Amino acid sequence: MATLSAITSSLIFKIILLIVGFVLLIKGADFFVEGSSSVAKKLKVPPLIIGMTIVAMGTSLPEAAVSVSASMNDANSLAVSNVVGSNIFNLMMVLGICALFNKLKVGKDVLRRDYPFSIICALLMIFLGVFGFKEDGSYGMNWEMDRLAGIIYLVLFVCFITILIISAMKARKKAQETGVAAERSLADEMEDEVAEIPVWKSIIYIVLGAVAIKFGGDWVVDGAVAIAERIGVSDTIIGLTICAVGTSLPELVTSIVAARKNQLDMAIGNVVGSNVFNILFVLGIAATISPIPFAIENIIDICVLIAFSVLIYIFCITKKSINKVEGGIMVALYVIFMVYVCLRETGMFAIG
Repeated sequence: MATLSAITSSLIFKIILLIVGFVLLIKGADFFVEGSSSVAKKLKVPPLIIGMTIVAMGTSLPEAAVSVSASMNDANSLAVSNVVGSNIFNLMMVLGICALFNKLKVGKDVLRRDYPFSIICALLMIFLGVFGFKEDGSYGMNWEMDRLAGIIYLVLFVCFITILIISAMKARKKAQETGVAAERSLADEMEDEVAEIPVWKSIIYIVLGAVAIKFGGDWVVDGAVAIAERIGVSDTIIGLTICAVGTSLPELVTSIVAARKNQLDMAIGNVVGSNVFNILFVLGIAATISPIPFAIENIIDICVLIAFSVLIYIFCITKKSINKVEGGIMVALYVIFMVYVCLRETGMFAIG
């Protein structure tokens, strides 16, 4: 009885640690972004650049903290599953629930550039996770996302940000020359979030935010791994479920509030941008720090992400929007995927 009580108490403590970690991650990211943006603005960095870099990356900071902490604490399976799970949750649940409130419109740039690129990034994740340089120096199936893959992701990330900034600047310049108001873009939304606060307060925000992100990431990984061990499941399922949902909560809450206010013109663009950042920025940093081993389950989950992405892209290109019926289908498919993941963990859908 004493042993059972001790195990129960330990599990409860780890759950509390996990929850506190999520709170620190979310609030820490907010503080860090607000402080960093304000300092950059005082240094005369154009608001457009701040919005498309610091503010935009802020939504991926929780995922980055968890994945980097996992890489540094020998829990690398969490790094991939957290990113893949977060991206699936963003696509199917965040957009699906929002579509149940109001029809989601999709912009031309998202359809022509951002969304196809997000699918390419997911496909690249499979290639870089399966193939790589082996210990003998040869190149082939290695089942590991190595440091070279991480560097490739980070280079692509910088290129993606650069293209977004150049595109936004061209659109704004064209609008000024023609005298016609340009359609509000993701860049405009990001720029609106850049606020200016006193320097001393900015420094405090940056320091507190960085500390909260660091400890929040460590506590989430520590709690998640401990819970997985206690209840006898893999780190992968914890990453796909608890960690993925927890790090995506800010997007979900923000989107639901916007949906109730009928302010969702940028919802699809925000989710697609966040998903690209998660793959290129989060996995790029994690793999550069420590190579991430891949398993067949990771490939299957990425294939599911690609299939869901293609389905939603079809929804978008048919009527340039996502309606309530399609939103309901997306939520239902996410629930089915979660059921499959749980049954796979029990061995009912054992692989290999």
